[in-house]
Amino acid sequence: MKTTLTYYGHATFMLTHGDVSMVFDPFFTGNTWDKAKPEDITCQYIFVSHGHGDHYGDAEEIGKANDALLISTAEIANKAAEAGLRTHAMHLGGKYDFEFGSVRIVPAFHGAGIPGGHACGCIVDFYGTTLYFAGDTALFSDMKLLNRFGDIDYALLPIGDNFTMGVEDALLAASYIKARITIPIHYKTWPVIDKEPATYVALLEAKYKQAGLVVDPGSTITL
Repeated sequence: MKTTLTYYGHATFMLTHGDVSMVFDPFFTGNTWDKAKPEDITCQYIFVSHGHGDHYGDAEEIGKANDALLISTAEIANKAAEAGLRTHAMHLGGKYDFEFGSVRIVPAFHGAGIPGGHACGCIVDFYGTTLYFAGDTALFSDMKLLNRFGDIDYALLPIGDNFTMGVEDALLAASYIKARITIPIHYKTWPVIDKEPATYVALLEAKYKQAGLVVDPGSTITL
């Protein structure tokens, strides 16, 4: 059975394997890519990297509609639980096994978007495919350690600049992580992050001889 990845623009995507789906940073309402609405999403799991509105997004509506389990840092999980969602609280450095595989919470250098919290990324093993979702982050040297936990099949890295890494920093990040394929995200949602994903992929291949892939918002690929 194949695992698919659907990209909705910004930092929002979904992994699906058979009848099991996990949506990441479910920002649909207000997402200028406008590729789906919250009511279109069917999932059993939600992952949220931090509390900013363009990442926490529609987590509460989707979680309630699907009785989905929200996985995030303790502060985000507490916020979601107060809204009536089922949650699994984790934090930086933690790993937990789920039905689909596992989630390891890793640092992201960015605002938490919630009092007392910390932004994060994750390394998820989803039915045998290992994916690193960086969330919103600056470049940091400990990205060199991420593949010590095992080979990373796909890395989803922000390239938009201004709020996160830009193209040059994200190229260096990819050279640290050494994923089999790097997918740029978090670009062109607004003019201030108007970067070209195809340029990023071309530079990644030319400069570091690493494979990149542009996944157009609204499209689905097989992993």
